Amino acid sequence: MSEDHILCAYALDGTGRGKPLKGDAISKQVKDDAPAWVHFDADAPETREWLDKEVPYLDDIIIEALLAEETRPRLIEHGEGLLLILRGVNLNENADAEDMISIRLYVDQHRIISTRKRKLKAVTDIRERLEAGIGPKNAADFLVELVTKLSARMDPVIQGLDDQTDAIEEAVIEEPDVSKRHAVNDIRKAAIVLRRYISPQRDAIMGLRISDIPWLEQQHKRRLQEALDRLTRYVEDLDAIRERGQIVKDELSNALADRMNKNLYVLSLIAALFLPLGFITGLLGINVGGMPGVDSPVAFAIVCALCAVFFVFEYLLFRFLRWL
Repeated sequence: MSEDHILCAYALDGTGRGKPLKGDAISKQVKDDAPAWVHFDADAPETREWLDKEVPYLDDIIIEALLAEETRPRLIEHGEGLLLILRGVNLNENADAEDMISIRLYVDQHRIISTRKRKLKAVTDIRERLEAGIGPKNAADFLVELVTKLSARMDPVIQGLDDQTDAIEEAVIEEPDVSKRHAVNDIRKAAIVLRRYISPQRDAIMGLRISDIPWLEQQHKRRLQEALDRLTRYVEDLDAIRERGQIVKDELSNALADRMNKNLYVLSLIAALFLPLGFITGLLGINVGGMPGVDSPVAFAIVCALCAVFFVFEYLLFRFLRWL
C-alpha cells in the first residue's frame, strides 16, 4: 500500500529527538508502549483503512472526528486518551489568516495520531524541532507544545487587526471617507471569524487543563494554563476589535451624514435666497398686456437694482435669524 496518506511518522526517544518511521515500523510502533507520532492526510481514502486496521481500539466516534469534513475545536476524553480538535491561523502563502486550519488529534500516553487537511505551520515547527533533537519528549510534551505554538502564532494576526483598527480610527477622525467603510467591514469580519474558532478552542484547552488524564503532569498543566490565559486575552481583544469597528463605522456614518446635511443646508439656503427673486422675474416675464416699464429704456436696470436690494435684505434677515 502507498504511504502517501502518511505525512510523517516519528518514534519519540524521550530526549527530544524523533526517529523517522517508514512502512511496517509505523504499525509496530503504534502497537508498542514506546511513544510515537503519526500524522495523516485526512483527505486520503487510505487513512481510514489504516486507522481501522492498525488502531482498532479507537471507536467510530473518534475516527469520524479525525476524518470529518468540518470541525470545531472540542475535547473528548476516551479512557486514558483523548480526542482534541484545534485550529491554527492560516499562514500559508496567498491565504487569509482568519481562514483557520484544523488539526485533529487522538493522544494517549504512548500514541499521537493526528490528521489535517491543509498544511499547518505549528506542526511543521514540531517536526523541525524533533529532527533537530529539541522537540517534545513524550505525548504530554507534544500536546502542550502544539497548543502553545498554535496560540503563539495567533498573536501577530490579532495584533495586526488591532493596529489596522487604530489606523482606521485615526483616518476617520482626520478625514471621513466612504471608501474606509469597506476596510472597517473587513476587519470586523476577520475578528468575527477568528473568534468563532478561538472561543471554543479556549473552552477545549480549559477542559484539558482541568482533566484527570494521568499522564498530564502539573508542569504540563501550568503551561496549558499559560496558553489558556493567552487565548482568553485573544477572545477579549477580538471582542474589543469588533466593538471598536462598530463604533468607527457609526462615527463614519455620522460624519458622512453631517457632511451631506451641511451640503443640503447650503443648497436650501441658496434656494431660499433666490426663490423670491425667481418669483419676481417670473411675474415680470409673463406675456400679457399692461406690464409696467415695457416702453421704458431704464426699466430693466430698475428691476435689477430692486432685485439686488431685495437680495441684500434677505441675506441680512437670514443673518439676523441665524440661519447663516
